[in-house]
Amino acid sequence: MAKPRVTLKDVASKVGVHSSTVSRVLNPATKDMVTEEIANKILSTVAEMGYRPNTFAQSLKTNRSYTVGVMVPDLTNPSFALIIKGIDNMLEAHGYSIIVANTYNLEEKQKSTLEKFRERHVDGLIIATAKRKEELIDDCIREGTPFVQAVRASENINVCSVISDELIGGNMVISHLAHLGHKEIAYIAGPQFISTGFARYQGFLQGMMNAGLDIDQELTVFCDTFSEEEGRNAASKLLALDKKITAVYVGNDIMALGVYDELEARGIKCGIDISIVGFDDMPFADKFNPPLTTVHTPMVNIGTEAARILIDKINDNNIPARTIKLKPDLIVRNSTGPVR
Repeated sequence: MAKPRVTLKDVASKVGVHSSTVSRVLNPATKDMVTEEIANKILSTVAEMGYRPNTFAQSLKTNRSYTVGVMVPDLTNPSFALIIKGIDNMLEAHGYSIIVANTYNLEEKQKSTLEKFRERHVDGLIIATAKRKEELIDDCIREGTPFVQAVRASENINVCSVISDELIGGNMVISHLAHLGHKEIAYIAGPQFISTGFARYQGFLQGMMNAGLDIDQELTVFCDTFSEEEGRNAASKLLALDKKITAVYVGNDIMALGVYDELEARGIKCGIDISIVGFDDMPFADKFNPPLTTVHTPMVNIGTEAARILIDKINDNNIPARTIKLKPDLIVRNSTGPVR
């Protein structure tokens, strides 16, 4: 016979308090309303008795599922794992669980994922997949779905988003390379229909202008995806120009890995014959050979802040739209060096 389920009343009876007091302690938003001594007694009793909240009953009472849907474009990119970590840490502290979906940057996959999330009655969405112009965003606005964009932004000014300041990142990269004596700097750009690809290219242009360096349009290659293969193909195109290139700034670290592949195949020494800079500081960037100089995007903090805003929107979906830009840092490693 199955063991009887421990109820909220059972816990309250053993501690000698009202059920509502136990409920307050188990709710992160109201825990501080109970004294620390009573709260500790309740939590220890909960652990001792093996009490588990009845989330189904809670959802019927509050008309909330206490779940949030998270859309990411590519789970093979370690950077998105850091965003999810930040999201989960914040939402768990407020009693929410997350459901993560990988959309592979496919529009149809985004649509089907959105419908599945709605079928599960998620309370809100964190979207890290959208393009600068995106029907998915318009759909969520029409339906009144609470959502926040993370790491990517749309052109719609009525949307909350948390991103890294890509312009500051680009200026830091070019300033670093110019300080090392580099003038012939190539750029490998990510997709321009994605905000990160577009803004990082603008950061490159602004950085070159601020450093007083000439921009050779032939030394910019635009890629269709943020992938290792695209990075390698772009590097091959640049090297085929037979122009003097002393440094390559790459739109993200995964593409930079593809550049490394092409340089190694041609016997070109990264950091000595040519300097390479990436963007994101994804996990293991310091394990590249040589370790990659890159812009550190605060991915965990992006996830945390996106979740924080989403909680506000779930409580009041009419809060004013805002974009939070977090400051990146330049991490200098051995892939950059002075012009030979």
